[in-house]
Order: sequence, then C-alpha cells, then structure tokens
Amino acid sequence: MTKILKMPINTPVEFISGGQFISEKPWIHTKRNIDSFEIIIGANKTLYIEQGGIDYMVNPGEVLILSPHMEHKGFDMSERDLSFYWFHFYCPTNYEIINQDKMKDEVNISKKNANNSRSVNYIYLPIFFSPSSIDRINIMFRQLLHVYQSNYFTCYSGHYLTTSILIELTEQAISHIYLPNQNTEEDKNLHSLLEWTRIHALENISVTLIANKFNYSREYLSRYFKKNTGMTVIEYIHFIRISKAKDYLARTNESIKEIAYSVGFQDEKYFMKLFKKYENMTPTEYRSSFFRTKMNNN
Repeated sequence: MTKILKMPINTPVEFISGGQFISEKPWIHTKRNIDSFEIIIGANKTLYIEQGGIDYMVNPGEVLILSPHMEHKGFDMSERDLSFYWFHFYCPTNYEIINQDKMKDEVNISKKNANNSRSVNYIYLPIFFSPSSIDRINIMFRQLLHVYQSNYFTCYSGHYLTTSILIELTEQAISHIYLPNQNTEEDKNLHSLLEWTRIHALENISVTLIANKFNYSREYLSRYFKKNTGMTVIEYIHFIRISKAKDYLARTNESIKEIAYSVGFQDEKYFMKLFKKYENMTPTEYRSSFFRTKMNNN
C-alpha cells in the first residue's frame, strides 16, 4: 500500500540545498544515510534507487521522497545523461508515515466541513508518485533554485518556497486521488474530455476536432466546456501550452521560436503576444528570472 508522509506546516520546513544533477557517463547512486529529507524529481532517463528494501525506478515527471536516517542506494546503473532535480530540507516538527487509507479518511473529514478545511495545517506527500502537473512543480523548483543562488537577505525565502512546493505536491496528490469523483456519467465524460485535451494540447488540435472525437457538436462542446471549467476550449489549450512553454523557458536553452513551435504555435509573434497576455511579461523576461541554477554531476 502507498506510504504517505504526513507533516505539519504550522511553521515552514527548513530548506538546506538544491540543484540539478546531470550525469556525463553511466552512473549509480552511492550508498548514503542522511539526516534530512530529500525530494528527487525525474527530468531525463531513469534513476534506479533503493530505500527501505524497496526498489524505485524514477522516470521523468516522477517524484521520490528519501527519508532521513534511512539508508538509500542505487540498485542499477543509470544511463549517461541521466538528470533529476533534488532538494534537501529539515522538518522542524514531528512527522509520521501513514497509509493511503488513513490519508483519505482525514482528507474526507476536512472536505466535508469547510471550517475544518480552512484550518488544515498538514501536508500529505506520497513517498513515490507522478504529479498531474509536473510542469508547475518544475517551474516552482526553478524559482527556489534562483532564490537559493541569489543570496537573499533572509533564509526564510527558501524555507517558504520549499514549503509552497510541498503544498503544491500535496494538492496534486490529493487531486489525483479524489478528482473527479466520477459519481456520474457526466463526471466521467468531463474527466475524459479534460485529460484527452491536456494530453494532445501541444498538437494541432481544434474545437472541431475535439467535438468530433467525443461525438459532440461544436456548439454543444463550447457551452459544456465553459459551464464546467469556467473557460473556453481554446483558453484551456492556451493555458496548457503556456504552462509548458514556461517549463521550457526555465530549464532549456531553446530559442523562443523553437519553444513556440514545440508547444503548438506556428507563429512566434502570436506566441509572444499570448505569453505576455497570460504572464504580464515577455518570454525573454520570464527566462531571465531563472538564470541561477546549481548543477552537479557527482
């Protein structure tokens, strides 16, 4: 059964360090036993690592939590160009490892009472899982690294950003388990519609194509989508594309034109105009805010 890290956040966690690991040759993780938590986010190729007698294969877009005072080590050789993001932090208060059923019970109690929900001061992190919006996590992590390398006056900037990432991971983990509830056929249809559109958003898709895929008329799809999501189909596609573009801007050296094409825009100028509309800054301005990143290869 999935293990969950339950941690209070009345006060922020204590960020220690972070960076991006890139291997220049085949590599295996050394055996270690550390006194802090480490979160690993797969970026390229597969990391093979064992913790507590369990072997984990961390692929791009997957997140693994390494616990303090628990030995971890590589169990197989990873390929050259393996890459993952990592950051260490201390939990200043008591934490516990619970099972998924207990987490569900606690979250259900909070969701049933709005007052309880507003006062929740815990985060719930699966030891190993695939966040639904990894691009958002990658962007937040890049922001954390930028602050870390900028020598801010107060270390609490890193503490609060790290805590924000943990909260975002919790939200995505809970959403993955609870959303949608799919109690009705309409819930299932909406989930399928959103997922299919998200998966294919970077391709050359249109409202008509999506409508045909789900056997809707174009007019009905537009009304249905707006009613249930609060945005139009095109706005949703643009949201997915701009989110992916932000990820590329933060972690690659691709040109603006290349990124525009990669996320589904044939017109670079239109992409830049849309990016400015959504983010209130140009792609170049956005990229310049992420120029400090610590990298290591050992």
